[in-house]
Amino acid sequence: MTDKPITGERVREEIASTINTMRGVIFNPAGFFRKMPKSGGFIEPVIFVASMSFIVGIINLILWTMDLGFATSFGTALLYVVITPVFAVIFGFVGAAILFVIWKIMGSQESYETAYRCGAYAVAITPVTTIVGVIPYLGSVIGLVWMAYIVVTASIEVHGIKSKIAYIVFGVLFGLLLLMNISAMYSARNFSSKTEQLQRTSHDFDKMTSEEKGKAIGKFMKGMQKGIEKD
Repeated sequence: MTDKPITGERVREEIASTINTMRGVIFNPAGFFRKMPKSGGFIEPVIFVASMSFIVGIINLILWTMDLGFATSFGTALLYVVITPVFAVIFGFVGAAILFVIWKIMGSQESYETAYRCGAYAVAITPVTTIVGVIPYLGSVIGLVWMAYIVVTASIEVHGIKSKIAYIVFGVLFGLLLLMNISAMYSARNFSSKTEQLQRTSHDFDKMTSEEKGKAIGKFMKGMQKGIEKD
């Protein structure tokens, strides 16, 4: 980054640079990380993280209009556009610290700044994985496996970690994350299904006459009593 005044031309240059970086990480991660400057300050990678996160927020807003994604309302989807870049920048430093420690244990001699730059540019894939993420289960698998590959590539090209070691270490770590993610998604979907079933039951109960409600409650109580007796 330079101290040039903010002009239309400079904005276009920054957008072009961001797009080129994104394309480099997505289509040629080995080549990108091999040439990536290991130093140069935090401003550029921070702006890149914020830019990618802003795009992710916009994508979530679009997905909401298609009845997809995680937002429950237009307000929530719009809020994602604002807060996603903020949280991404904050937690980017935390994530970089974790990667820095892991890479140090693996034998890397690089600085925290280099670790941060690797983690920051790795988020180039998040706009794509956000879209793919709407596919139940498979979307999460694709996103985490792809991110694991990006981190492994950075480990090899930037930190000089042996390929076999990088694949084993990050394969195990991302494998655990994948299991946790799938388990959480299954629990959330199961809970949602039970909630919908309960709502339908409650709706049907409201339509019953007083006599029908009494019979339904009596049947429910008998079922509970039989369950207790079995125990």
